[in-house]
Amino acid sequence: MQRLLGSALAIALLTQAAIVSAQDLLADSKAPAALAFEMKTLEGEPVNLADEYAGKVVLFVNVASKCGYTRQYAGLQALNEKYADQGLEIVGVPCNQFGGQEPGTAEEIATFCSTKYGVDFDMLEKVEVNGDGQAPLYKYLTKESPHPGAIKWNFEKFLVGRDGKVVGRYASGVAPGDADFVADIEKELAKK
Repeated sequence: MQRLLGSALAIALLTQAAIVSAQDLLADSKAPAALAFEMKTLEGEPVNLADEYAGKVVLFVNVASKCGYTRQYAGLQALNEKYADQGLEIVGVPCNQFGGQEPGTAEEIATFCSTKYGVDFDMLEKVEVNGDGQAPLYKYLTKESPHPGAIKWNFEKFLVGRDGKVVGRYASGVAPGDADFVADIEKELAKK
């Protein structure tokens, strides 16, 4: 009986140690929440968002080439040029869900962005940002932002802090040069 009790106690202790070790391992390898996703670049190459953007301030923007807000590419590029060396990463995410305003292929989108607006910030593959086919990144962003809910139009912006938390969400009409928007970016960049 004592041998059986001793064996049971040993198994319980080993199980507890394994659970604690597994939890420690998960905690150590856990990517910042908003960056815990695999996506593809506009060129179709896999990208681990945590590997690419951990420790940086990231602005995710669902973009379109044939939208009234398309001119915001110029302002986004200006932000990129001004703040990239301070740790800002702008990530364009093409989407064709709003009025069919991003019908192009990846190559057409890349050519349009670079020739028309000189865009050199990162662009991901075209995805759905709402509905049944919603990309996991956007499921997270729309749920965890300060203003949760479905995306209403092209050029909505999500600001993610260095800690991987969504700290801001901005409607399409908020221009990249808007003073309050820029102040929010600068506030996040100041956090080290």
